[in-house]
Amino acid sequence: MAIKGCCSVVKYLVVLVNLLFWVVGFLIVSLAIWMLSDPTFLISMTQNEKNYTIGLYIFLTVGGLMLIVAFLGCCGAFKESQWMLTSFFCCLLMVLVAELAAGAWAFQNSNKLDNVVRSAVKEAVQTQYGVIPARTATIDAIQKHYKCCGAEGPNDWQSSAYNNVERPTLSVEISNQPVSYKVPETCCVANITPEQCKKATQMEFLATMKSKTDLFADGCMEKLVKAVQDNIKLICYVGAAIVGIELLTLILSLLLCCAIRRNDNYKH
Repeated sequence: MAIKGCCSVVKYLVVLVNLLFWVVGFLIVSLAIWMLSDPTFLISMTQNEKNYTIGLYIFLTVGGLMLIVAFLGCCGAFKESQWMLTSFFCCLLMVLVAELAAGAWAFQNSNKLDNVVRSAVKEAVQTQYGVIPARTATIDAIQKHYKCCGAEGPNDWQSSAYNNVERPTLSVEISNQPVSYKVPETCCVANITPEQCKKATQMEFLATMKSKTDLFADGCMEKLVKAVQDNIKLICYVGAAIVGIELLTLILSLLLCCAIRRNDNYKH
């Protein structure tokens, strides 16, 4: 005999919430696959390639677990199966504990993120642009999107690997240094011709930016730090909402499991 009354409402609430979990899990899996296949994804600037890839595979695993958990929850509620609901409760509880642990770790290390982003952007501009294709594509995407140039400004490019300039030492004479350098074309402002852009990207050492109106004058470092901070706030809000829904679902699934047990005892 199927459960009725208020317990029936709880049953369909569990199904509804698990459908939501399934959608969230599918979005997480899709986002992880996109981030793995798109080297220009901006958050890749915050850490090295190995850690970034490992983090994405963990992200992908979490999404897959959410799909499995949602399947167990839906099937357990529809079939009124105690063992499926118990399995769902245990899996969801493990996911919730893992999320809370990850959130606590992220909160403790959030103050370090700004410095990590700044050093990563500086390193990419100075030594990786034009050398590592993935980093070149990432910096180009950042400069286009945020309308910026270099880490702190266009002058960063004068001592970069992009210009094949080695760090000056005490034995190097000033007269041996090149008199000009170039910046990437993605530093050019919109609505100018390719010829104007090509001319603008040729810079002279010690030149000021007052005459370079065809180039972005701001550096990307601060803009990227602000973007990461804004995204972290959004992630925190979304994460808090998901944790709240998961806690509610744990309570509902427990109530439904108890109702099914009472119903089975009544039948016998």
